Amino acid sequence: MRDVNPQRVRDAALELIDAEGLEALSMRKLASELGVRAPSLYHHVSGKAELLASLVEQVGAGADASWFGERSWDEALLRWGRTYHAALATHPALAPLFVNSPGSSDSALRRIDRVHGGLVDAGWTPREATEIAAAVKFLVMGAASGSATAGFPADPGLYAGRYPRLSDAHRLASHRERVDADTVELALVALVDGLRLRLGRGIR
Repeated sequence: MRDVNPQRVRDAALELIDAEGLEALSMRKLASELGVRAPSLYHHVSGKAELLASLVEQVGAGADASWFGERSWDEALLRWGRTYHAALATHPALAPLFVNSPGSSDSALRRIDRVHGGLVDAGWTPREATEIAAAVKFLVMGAASGSATAGFPADPGLYAGRYPRLSDAHRLASHRERVDADTVELALVALVDGLRLRLGRGIR
């Protein structure tokens, strides 16, 4: 039996979720992966709900809000969005847990407070700051929910003649990671570019 501690439990849970999906996680299965009996896990976590909350916190900590208050709001927003996406792209099966909550831990709420405060201090109203943060969140969640390359048949003959502008669509799946990363970057930059114009012109 391997030594078990709270971090090992979280790491094993993430490995299981990454490999088999969120619905595959159970305390019994997790214990089996760790080579222990299920009751022993409760020395480290009170149950599945607490475990999932700790995973949200661990993965969410990858979203870097430290640039707010240190650099310009637009640089900070891009940094937050990029790192938020990178964190979820590593563990996309966890995305549903982030949809309805930013996390309830002190550190998670401090990150959101820093994002909100940085935007308000830059000249956005509290309502606008909330909407901007939500827009980034929706963008990141959408990207984590699936690939932009999914659904295109791999048969090149399907497109010839009938869909001439989609002649390379069958190649998308083989470039999934690059296409998805570039798409998120385009969307984040376009969002921030538009927000700069709105703030500069006083558009409300």
